[in-house]
Amino acid sequence: MPGSLPARTLTAQREFGENLRMLCSYYRSVADVCRKLNINRAQFNRYLNGTSRPSNHTLERICEFFGVEPSEIHLPHQQFRQVVQVHPRQRSEHLAYVDHIARLQQQPSARNDKYLGYYYEYYHSMSAPGKVLRGLVRIFLHEGAVYHERLERFPQHANLDQTYRCKYLGATFFLNDRIFLTDYESLSGNEIAHTVLYPTYKNRVARLSGLMLGVSASNQRAIACTRVVFEFLGKSIDVRAALRRCGLFDPAEGAVDRTILKVIDNSAHKDRHHFYTIPL
Repeated sequence: MPGSLPARTLTAQREFGENLRMLCSYYRSVADVCRKLNINRAQFNRYLNGTSRPSNHTLERICEFFGVEPSEIHLPHQQFRQVVQVHPRQRSEHLAYVDHIARLQQQPSARNDKYLGYYYEYYHSMSAPGKVLRGLVRIFLHEGAVYHERLERFPQHANLDQTYRCKYLGATFFLNDRIFLTDYESLSGNEIAHTVLYPTYKNRVARLSGLMLGVSASNQRAIACTRVVFEFLGKSIDVRAALRRCGLFDPAEGAVDRTILKVIDNSAHKDRHHFYTIPL
């Protein structure tokens, strides 16, 4: 028939659809795959049914997501099944990890919406002893999950006229009345930091206290734990103006509120065998 596809092409599309359907079976649902790939469900169904072929760009995205090569996904189905099963344990462990994170992020949002927005973070710098660091944090919602970014800026040790910047990206979890933030330094890729905060039991968020565990940016890369305070700024702010107020400060100069300095003081508490902080 005029305009119809050659039989070889139709067979290849059907093989592709079967292979794609098998890859989707490793996930909770086709809808979950479409959501993660940001591909229209109706269009994706046409790929599964073998009635349509994705563009080269979309094909690259699909293959990268599933961890296969474009040349592999077009193999005859039985041959492709053998390729996928070469490293079944590695694939299942990866998917299990993704499912664990997704499960942690499936939290009722209404209770935690009040924590979304911008904060100043305060803690004693791990790389500049004796100085207090003020950074900017944004906690935000994306596709039903909560994420955050932390931005820090301070002078380089060698030249005070130059500014050193750190940008941490990570996920935020609300578990059993505590707030957990896990992130990595995205510019250098050399650090993962963990922060645990107490929530507030008031209707409005003002300040949150907790502990941060990380690695100093110095050559020694010392592992350090410090008390930290998050000070809520609002849902919408002038980000550039807020960033200009970030940096390193001498606690004796009065630039940081005394009540914050008291909470982030890293002195050991009497009769305590561990390093604790207290809720505000």
